Amino acid sequence: MDIEQKQAEHIDFFVKQASALKGSALTSVIVEATSHPSLFAFSEILSVPSVLELGGNENSVYLDLLRLFAHGTWSDYKSIAGRLPQLASAQALKLKQLTVLTLADTSKELPYDQLMQELDVTNVRELEDFLINECMYVGIVRGKLDQLKRCFEVQFAAGRDLRPGQLGNMLQTLTDWLTTSDNLLVSIQEKIKWADTMSESDRKHRKEVEERVDEVKKSLSLKADVDFRGHEEIYSESGGVMDYEEDRGRPKRRRHPIG
Repeated sequence: MDIEQKQAEHIDFFVKQASALKGSALTSVIVEATSHPSLFAFSEILSVPSVLELGGNENSVYLDLLRLFAHGTWSDYKSIAGRLPQLASAQALKLKQLTVLTLADTSKELPYDQLMQELDVTNVRELEDFLINECMYVGIVRGKLDQLKRCFEVQFAAGRDLRPGQLGNMLQTLTDWLTTSDNLLVSIQEKIKWADTMSESDRKHRKEVEERVDEVKKSLSLKADVDFRGHEEIYSESGGVMDYEEDRGRPKRRRHPIG
C-alpha cells in the first residue's frame, strides 16, 4: 500500500472522530493525530467545524498545535513553544520529519549543516541515521546521502498541506505557465509555417533549376548532333574528291595483244 493511500485512510479516520466530538474532547484526537507515525497531512482535520470552534477558548492552543503540524517546522515550534502544549517524543519526531519535507520542497540539495541546524542534530552520523530510518525508510522522501559533498540530494518528497493563500499563488504560477506555453506554441507554429513556406520555395527553385539543366542538356545535345552531322558531310565529300583524284593520277594499265 503506497503512502498516499495510507494518508487517505488515516485522514478519513481522524476526520470522522473529530466530527463526532466537541470542545475539550477534541484535544485527545489532536494529540493522537499529531503523534500518529503514518499521518503527515492535517488540513482536512483543520477544516472540521468543531475543530475550528476551538479558537478563542481555553482549548485554542490545541488548534494552534494542529496548525503548526499542518504548516510549521521545528524552528517555528521552538519560537512559540511557551504558548503550546509540550510535545511528546512522537510529536517531536513527527515535526522534524515534516521539517525535512518543507526543506525538500525549497531545494533538492540540502546541506548537512542546514539540516543539523534545523533539526537540532549534533553530528553527521545522527543526521544520516535520522534521514535513513525516520524519513527514507518511512517513505516520505527518497534521495542520496553524499558524504563527500556533505548534503542530502532529494529525489522525491511527499507534499505538505498548503498554507493559507498558497493555493492562490500556485494558481497564478500555473496561469503564468499556461500563458508562456501558449506563446511558445504560437511561436513554434509560426516557425513551422515559415519552414513549410521555405520548403515549398526550395522545392520550386529546385524544380526550376532541374528544368533549366534539362534545357541546357537538350540544347547541348542538339548542337552536338548538328555539329556531328556537319563534320560527317564534310568528310564524305572530301573522301569522294580524293578517290577521284587518285583515279586520275593512277596510270592505267594497257593490255598487250597475245601474239
